Amino acid sequence: MKKMLAIAMAMTMGLGLVACGGGDSAADSTAEAPAEDTAEAGDAAADETEAEAPEETPSAGAEGTYTVGICQLVQHEALDAATQGFKDALTEELGDAVVFNEQNAQNDSNTCSTIINGFVSDGVDLILANATPALQAAQAGTNEIPILGTSVTEYGVALGIDGFDGTVGGNISGTSDLAPLAEQAAMLQELFPDAKNVGLIYCTAEANSQYQVDEVQKALEDLGYTCKQYGFSDSNDLSSVATTAVSENEVLYVPTDNTVASNAELLNNIAQPAGIPVIAGEEGICAGCGVATLSISYYDLGVGTGKMAAKILTGEADISTMPIEYAPQFTKKYNKEICEALSVTIPDDYVAIGE
Repeated sequence: MKKMLAIAMAMTMGLGLVACGGGDSAADSTAEAPAEDTAEAGDAAADETEAEAPEETPSAGAEGTYTVGICQLVQHEALDAATQGFKDALTEELGDAVVFNEQNAQNDSNTCSTIINGFVSDGVDLILANATPALQAAQAGTNEIPILGTSVTEYGVALGIDGFDGTVGGNISGTSDLAPLAEQAAMLQELFPDAKNVGLIYCTAEANSQYQVDEVQKALEDLGYTCKQYGFSDSNDLSSVATTAVSENEVLYVPTDNTVASNAELLNNIAQPAGIPVIAGEEGICAGCGVATLSISYYDLGVGTGKMAAKILTGEADISTMPIEYAPQFTKKYNKEICEALSVTIPDDYVAIGE
């Protein structure tokens, strides 16, 4: 027992000597290092640290930088122009401080929701919802991120607001592409005073299209026309519905309808051979199938929306108090090629599309 105790004590003392010896050796090594070499090593380390530091890049939410998500329902001339105007105006206001995440839903409302949910997950600073289904998806997707709509005809109808007074409130505002519908009806009468029956073609999936044809129908009936609505659910139904409408009417009217806009050539291939003229709600549709339109500039509409976005992002304006803005002017335009094909005489105060 004593022998074992002695061995243990000897081992303990040995360990203590090793520890002390190690400490002395380290101290001696440090003390012997030349001061000049130590300074050079420190400078080298500092240089290495500085060289390896990652370069900072702007990110969403960083001070002075912004990420804007753009959800456009479908690609066609009017919506494309609105998006471009928005980007140009916002870039002019904020320069490189703004980054765009632009996505197209290919005319599918479910895809709009997917895009919006992605923007919310990414924490973008503002959302542009281009067309009614995109706005509706954005409204459902977030009540915190600022949302600006554009190419939306009537916000009360689109968002289900009773007694809409011009300001949505909350986190939503934007611009409207609503043209004077009574004046569009008057245009139809100016060009086709002897017609009796007018067919109104629209996509039933677009709430604002329904609103427009209802209002135009009232105005046309006040002018003495007999009107019938021809609704179709999607582009697959448009051909058969248009064929029926052409066979039953002397003139057709189409509102600012995204599905018609994406299929204007199809409608023209049915209406023009039958000698039936089309009055269109906007210039892009008129360029594809119409004889005339009372239209706005969608590019200018986008510019107005971009200016609103700049004020929101920089804190100059509170979106909850921003009223919906409307196009400042409307222009009578005509499709020269189709008018000539149908022998339609256009008054001098109309402007040819593309001129």
